[in-house]
Amino acid sequence: MNAAADGAEPSRTAPTLFPGHRWLRHVTYVLVSLAALGLSLAGMDETMSAYELGAPQGLLTGFGQGVALVLALRRPVPAWALSLTATAVTALAARAAMDPRAALPDGSSPGPDWPWSTTEIIVQAVVLLLLALRVPTRRALAALAATALTTFAIQGVLGAQSYSSTGTVAVAVCAVAVLVGTALRGRSEARTQLVEQVTITAEERNRRTLLEERSRIARELHDVVAHHMSVISIQAQVAPLLVENPSEELKENLDGIRQNALEALAELRRVLGVLRSANPEYPDDPYAVGGAGTGAAPDAPQPTLDRLDALLENTRAAGLDVRSEVRGEARALAPGVELSAYRIIQEALSNALRHAPGSTVVVEVTHAPEGLELTVTNSRPQQAAPPSPGAGHGLLGMRERATMLGGHLTAGRTFQGGFTIVAFLPRDGVALPDEPVDPDELAAPEIIFPTGDEKP
Repeated sequence: MNAAADGAEPSRTAPTLFPGHRWLRHVTYVLVSLAALGLSLAGMDETMSAYELGAPQGLLTGFGQGVALVLALRRPVPAWALSLTATAVTALAARAAMDPRAALPDGSSPGPDWPWSTTEIIVQAVVLLLLALRVPTRRALAALAATALTTFAIQGVLGAQSYSSTGTVAVAVCAVAVLVGTALRGRSEARTQLVEQVTITAEERNRRTLLEERSRIARELHDVVAHHMSVISIQAQVAPLLVENPSEELKENLDGIRQNALEALAELRRVLGVLRSANPEYPDDPYAVGGAGTGAAPDAPQPTLDRLDALLENTRAAGLDVRSEVRGEARALAPGVELSAYRIIQEALSNALRHAPGSTVVVEVTHAPEGLELTVTNSRPQQAAPPSPGAGHGLLGMRERATMLGGHLTAGRTFQGGFTIVAFLPRDGVALPDEPVDPDELAAPEIIFPTGDEKP
């Protein structure tokens, strides 16, 4: 019998008992089985002594309740039906066997507990509790109503000659069990929904952050592309003047090139207008509306590695001990690679200023035939870092810059308690198709800082 057949919903609302703790489930099954055995023996003894039924009937009804208790761990709906059926059969069999009793002085008639025995009440309440934990509230209430209706039909309609009524107590106990199970189920569902909502919110936040970083990088690279498009337009305009008696066909082709370049530049500016938006995460963004540049591109050219020394001097002036080393023969790099390399180093130094005050930073720039390798490593901070108001998107932005150019970036803590960032950017800004650089091969070298940080 599957979950739908026994009234349970899919696994989202009918979770496995103790998910992730298999040994705990096994212990629970063993303990419940022992409890079921004890209740079965107690029920059989109570049935045979109080109702004066035979051993076969006592055995069937007693162990029927025990089986229902164990079955409720996996299939609570059939277990409830089995427990209620066993109770009804026992009550009807005991009704015929009960004899009239002499009345007591207070007018009451002594007799056994009927139609529910103590064992049956316990089992039915536990089964209904487990059922309420596994099925929707309306089904749990329907099961409770069926239990109450069966009790009323046996005790109120059929009745018996001499007994101590337990119908009201049984229905009350079962109602409390359903109430508790429903409350626990509602709490579990609310917690699950909260976790799902938090997960969705975190995913949306990460997605939005990623889009914001890509938009910021695109706005920053606008100047690089716009510069090349402008040069193409000017060269196409000037080219006919450099040729003596240019043909009309040449003039038309050059004029077409110039017009296409101008149209492409206009489209690029239109795309930039779409990307512009008020961005509270980056109040100093010159491309953001209301920012330093009031939505227009800055007048100063985008920085390249030629301005790296000035960046390092500014960082030293801010109180950070920065050392640099350039290796290999410098080669011509694509403008986007130059800009991204500068921004990656700038962001790495900014992170060191915010999160590792008093540390020593080593900046390594390695020129290779395939591209540019950047390594920025800071030692263990000498003092506690103050709370930073940043959005925490620095690493994400650096990774996006490297990925956009076909490179990659890794970051992590060093054995000395510092932090290292290693990036590789292809020389032309295109991923290497033949032998891509393995990020594991770009592990930061073990740098020994002469500032007392030699020990981890």
